[in-house]
Amino acid sequence: MAEGQPKRAWVTLVTRASYLSGVVTLAYSLRTHSTAYPLVVLITPSLPEACVRALELEAQQNPLLIIHPVEPLQPTGSVKLIAARFEDAWTKLRAFELTSYDVCVFLDADITVYKNMDEIFDLALPGNDWIAASHACVCNLDRDPWANDDWAGENCAWTPLEHPSALGTATPVSPHDKPPHTHTLLNGGLFLYYPSAKQWEDVLTTFRTSKELSTYRFADQDFLTSYFLAKWVPLPWKYNALKTMENWHPNIWRDEEVKGLHYIVDKPWDKRVASDGIGGHLGRDGKTHSWWWDVWESWRTDRAKEQELLTILEELVAKPLDEEGDRKQCEENRAQGLPVPVPDSPARRRGLELLEEEKRSGPQLPVFRKRQPGEHGKLDYGHLTRAIA
Repeated sequence: MAEGQPKRAWVTLVTRASYLSGVVTLAYSLRTHSTAYPLVVLITPSLPEACVRALELEAQQNPLLIIHPVEPLQPTGSVKLIAARFEDAWTKLRAFELTSYDVCVFLDADITVYKNMDEIFDLALPGNDWIAASHACVCNLDRDPWANDDWAGENCAWTPLEHPSALGTATPVSPHDKPPHTHTLLNGGLFLYYPSAKQWEDVLTTFRTSKELSTYRFADQDFLTSYFLAKWVPLPWKYNALKTMENWHPNIWRDEEVKGLHYIVDKPWDKRVASDGIGGHLGRDGKTHSWWWDVWESWRTDRAKEQELLTILEELVAKPLDEEGDRKQCEENRAQGLPVPVPDSPARRRGLELLEEEKRSGPQLPVFRKRQPGEHGKLDYGHLTRAIA
């Protein structure tokens, strides 16, 4: 990095073996798409030695990868998380401890990069104590019982948007004292921040003293929403594209525009996609899960000579399907009634209308304009800005 330039880094966290393949493909996908910045991987003592060894071996092949041991963060009292997988997520707050960097972007370990998205680092935050993140999707079309009553399609910040303008804009964050409350909620899978000793001290103090932690169901995500209330900038969907948005938000989703894909809930590496194309616990995610397997196979090919590394990682992903295994999995999918139909919603109806219009008239293209003086290297999310020749 040139002298005088801000020191920047991607950051992620891995605490258990079940997410190691996600971290490795995250690092690999960042390098594949020519990021200029390293990936700092926070690891805790709970990560098995074999996994640490695998990261060390991968770092020899991928110079972007930096291993950074940290101690876990856990609340002292009882909590009511919606799933056990969130138990270690509090330790994500250790990302704010990386004060040797000027600008960081945290990425969950179940995100895979499909296009270069270094431009996130160029977004100027309103203050050093702000972050940039994506809105939480609160559609809850499948009516999960843990969701609040106001989690519905009409209250989702992604519902009013349409392609192609949604590529460069996002719904404003609601003032905390004005409805809809759901427009104050962020998704903690990706966020831009400026590390500082002052902020880290305050984050840690708040974590250790807040009485609200016992009410949080999404661990770090609820903490970030509360801590940065009215102090976060909304990012467009394409950087933290939740895999459910393909079906829930066709009003904005376009395959070719996805930059960072967030594999929430069940993970693609846990099960192969059979020849019927069905994937995910509701059977709707076969396409996006197949994308991940394509990245995996590319990584595996590139590491063909690294036998020790392959041996460790291949034990952590689903085995390939032979002809008989494929047949059985297809039969099981049919018996389970997969894929489950996608429930109706305003965003889905509008999205399907837009897709039909595009089929008739051809795909819409985003409006480009020349950068104005002083805009070099900056993103303006009030209107789409890109450099042109």
